[in-house]
Amino acid sequence: MEIGKKIKERRTLLMLTQQELANRCELTKGYISQLENDKVSPSIETLEIILDVLGTNFTDFFKNTNDHKIIFTKDEQYIKSFDNYNQTWLIPTSQEYLMEPILVEIMPNGETFHDYPHPGEEFGYVIEGEVIIKYGTFQKKCNKGESFYFISNCEHYIINNSNKIAKIVWVSTPPNF
Repeated sequence: MEIGKKIKERRTLLMLTQQELANRCELTKGYISQLENDKVSPSIETLEIILDVLGTNFTDFFKNTNDHKIIFTKDEQYIKSFDNYNQTWLIPTSQEYLMEPILVEIMPNGETFHDYPHPGEEFGYVIEGEVIIKYGTFQKKCNKGESFYFISNCEHYIINNSNKIAKIVWVSTPPNF
């Protein structure tokens, strides 16, 4: 394992310079540079100090990021049917993450549930048909190939006034569906 490379990735993610990391750890910039280039190996005590400054710990730092599942098959999707629409959870474990993507199929002249104000943001992309986005007192048509984005701070839902099924990929953060 390239410890130095992982330290550098974490440091740059936090937008810290080598000098800032060195100062916070009471080390020299030269040592941090050598460490990030895997020219020196830190003691357990020094590594613990660096990881603490970088906001992580041994367990998380050494966790293999390839353990996360990144491909989900159609067989893993969960579908729930309502009176006027179907919701398909595209990522079965999305409740564990920051985003929750779903596929919504709204029947002709149907509408989704009326969602009330809650923390978060929502994004949608119309992949088939046309819908009306209701957001508080705002109401506007959204056609195939168009998208919508809003903060979830007022009542919102989607209407399909056409005589064809409408399909939308809808993403909520944090998970809310």
